[in-house]
Amino acid sequence: MAKTSVIARSLKEPKYSTRTVRRCFKCGRKRGYMRDFELCRICFRELANEGVIPGVRKSSW
Repeated sequence: MAKTSVIARSLKEPKYSTRTVRRCFKCGRKRGYMRDFELCRICFRELANEGVIPGVRKSSW
């Protein structure tokens, strides 16, 4: 879980557009981020297994 100060800093408008840091809205993690869901991979997996994310289900073959 990211510190509150780090999350607050990432919400500020960056000086350059390339410095934009996208963070998971649930936990604040910046690595392993999925833009389509605005979640990190860990939170995505938790919510997908619970069936909270519509249209996503565990694959099996």
